[in-house]
Amino acid sequence: MKRKNIEIEIRSLIDEEKYKKLLKFFKKEGKFISKENQTSYYFSGENDLRIQKSDKYAKIWLKKGMMHDDAREEIEIKLNLKDFENANRLFESLGFKKEIIWIRKRNIFSWKNIKVMLDNTKGYGYILELEKMSDLADKDMVIKDLKRKMDLLGIKETSKEEFGKKFEYYKNNWKKLIV
Repeated sequence: MKRKNIEIEIRSLIDEEKYKKLLKFFKKEGKFISKENQTSYYFSGENDLRIQKSDKYAKIWLKKGMMHDDAREEIEIKLNLKDFENANRLFESLGFKKEIIWIRKRNIFSWKNIKVMLDNTKGYGYILELEKMSDLADKDMVIKDLKRKMDLLGIKETSKEEFGKKFEYYKNNWKKLIV
């Protein structure tokens, strides 16, 4: 059996009005999975290493590849919520520095055999993300399927360049943006 540890996703920056319309749409047309308040710490280093706490759990996770790639291997370790600060202390003790703190409200739905995330990220904005876990062999087929679903929603995928610029701005200004 193939391991489905490749996160394949496409995303779009949306405005508040589109966010509210999509929230209403997915509450009606999709299956609601959860609503979470999430705080993520992005750490320094060559890899995309993060820790996150939500209302119910914490996790450590590593995303291989480049930020905003369509497909990246994901390694995730779930923790008890109380272990979040210990994970933070561990990474800081190992010399990792917190480069970014990311605070968001995330609504998660299942829709047409994919996962849909609608995010309201403090200081960053609103994001629609369509995702499916798969294996590398099916990557191109899954990306085409996600793009078709984005078209069905009438949303244009935001370019990696635009996401990159917005992310760099946030990375350099997050301390002011999340106050």
